[in-house]
Amino acid sequence: MTDATVTRELLDLIGDAFNSNDIDQVMQYFDEDAIFDHGAGKEVYGSRFEGADALRAVFTALFDNVENVHWETLNTTISGDKAYCEYLRKATLKSGEVQEFLSLDVLTFRAGLIVHKDTYYKNRTS
Repeated sequence: MTDATVTRELLDLIGDAFNSNDIDQVMQYFDEDAIFDHGAGKEVYGSRFEGADALRAVFTALFDNVENVHWETLNTTISGDKAYCEYLRKATLKSGEVQEFLSLDVLTFRAGLIVHKDTYYKNRTS
């Protein structure tokens, strides 16, 4: 698969994998040297996780902390090796807390796999 094969169908498969809350389904779409930049953190890029093992750990922690988490795709745009995906994220944590916010993922692909997942989101405050 080349970068030119980034399609809406591929993005839907990736979304389905995340919505399954199954780490093995998710990780099949990431390259071994992938980077995940989470929206929150002390650095300008948020918090950075590098390599498949680090991504597996952070996504597993997310799935372990929720009863369910679901990303509803609102819009996607593909430009070369990048996809811009807007979501409405809803989660029910095991504590009972319900979260809902808008997010944007900028996904960069190489040979059909994600090499960089850069996440931005709206954070509600009281």
